[in-house]
Amino acid sequence: MTATRSDIIDREEELRTLAGLLDGPGARLALVTGRRRVGKTYLLARVWPEESAFIFTATQTTPEQNRRQLIEDLAAWAGEDLRPEDHPTWRSVFDLLWRVRSPQPLAVVLDEFQYLGAGEDGLAEVASALNATFERVRVERPFALVLSGSAVSTMESLASGGAPLYGRLATHLRVRPLTPYDTARFVPGWDLRERAAGYGVLGGTPAYWAVLDPALDLRSNVAPHLLSPQGTIRIQLETLIAQEEGLGDPAAYNAIVRAVAAGATTRPRIADSTGLKADASLVRRLDRLVEVGLLEVVENIGRGPKEPVRYRVADPALRFFHVFVTPYASLLERADPIDVYDQVVAPRLDTYLGLEFERFAAHTYDRLAATRGLPLVRRWSRWEGQDASRRSIEVDVVAPLADGGVMTGSVKFTRSPVGSQVFYDHLDALRRAADAGQRWAHEALNGGPILFLSAAGFDERFMETVRGYGGRVLTWTLQDVYAPS
Repeated sequence: MTATRSDIIDREEELRTLAGLLDGPGARLALVTGRRRVGKTYLLARVWPEESAFIFTATQTTPEQNRRQLIEDLAAWAGEDLRPEDHPTWRSVFDLLWRVRSPQPLAVVLDEFQYLGAGEDGLAEVASALNATFERVRVERPFALVLSGSAVSTMESLASGGAPLYGRLATHLRVRPLTPYDTARFVPGWDLRERAAGYGVLGGTPAYWAVLDPALDLRSNVAPHLLSPQGTIRIQLETLIAQEEGLGDPAAYNAIVRAVAAGATTRPRIADSTGLKADASLVRRLDRLVEVGLLEVVENIGRGPKEPVRYRVADPALRFFHVFVTPYASLLERADPIDVYDQVVAPRLDTYLGLEFERFAAHTYDRLAATRGLPLVRRWSRWEGQDASRRSIEVDVVAPLADGGVMTGSVKFTRSPVGSQVFYDHLDALRRAADAGQRWAHEALNGGPILFLSAAGFDERFMETVRGYGGRVLTWTLQDVYAPS
């Protein structure tokens, strides 16, 4: 297998980086991290030819069982007489990895590396043994040792300052979810709106898109795969939290994610919704869900010290699961999933997708910035707050730019073209935010560009208004979302 496999969606850069680990003599250590089912293992299995790569996937069992299984798998792969009892320590195992199949180029992948040690202390001991091997053993052949894992924070801590592998990494590759543009390659026959809706439902997890039938529409795929009790994607989402390392109380963590998905985005509201105490234990659970990538903190620019931290579900598929599947689990046990889709999902889907569509602005802008001569965005955020009269304001996009300006924007997932009132409402929100003391709003009103993203396009009145406005305005549609860069 080679790094040009056509069945890999938008991982060309990652493939080149990993393949380059064997470009020259000597040993190199790489770290590959990413959320579950984001495609790490699939990617790693397709970088090198099978005869040049040994891949071992650790499981949630004891370190001793993983050590023995690794030796047995290595013996079978290499065709050598290797016995676990001859390698009783991790140091001896790592020494063996350096020697096997010598002098041929070799890549060794230890997938789900976090399971090799019992807890963080045990894993640190494994990493220390690995570091000792790097200090002691020298190889002239091209040799790559790749440590991969879905416990992102745990894995990254192994190479942080003072950790056993600090300064050892030749590469740290973060495998991220696919963008809306990337996922469209799974369903080439879908129209643009259906592709966008699909991303709002499934997110960027390749494993979810891979099970779809591209000859069927979104409805005919979501019903059997996400709504049905036997659905492949549904089963994966049901067990997601239980499989996550370090989440000791799945019921509590599931309750938190469900509450956030339903709109309880602050700690007090999460506590009210779940019945959990609004104390330090809730904070620890929220922090842990952020660490493993299931929740994310909403970047609210200009948030004051007394304003609450807001959360949202990081994975659109997980949010969809807790909005449309979990509350209707009993109904889905006895009803046709297609009927549930038509009566429960379809009437609410456009409203539901409105929040998810905000992610499209960042994905699209970052992808097109270079080819369209756009200023680089330093960070993506939004703003929720109050004006001087304590009325609520929301601005979908607030993005400080590398050139010192601020871009703002409004995102609409509607069925009808956006009219001029949306333009005026946006300027009004900026003025009210500026009057309330938000410095970014003053900067935005002082010639900052404005981005409008509409799934249904813009009517003529809107475009006339834009032409009469003195500043730079970007009017993007789904044609831009799915345009080649």
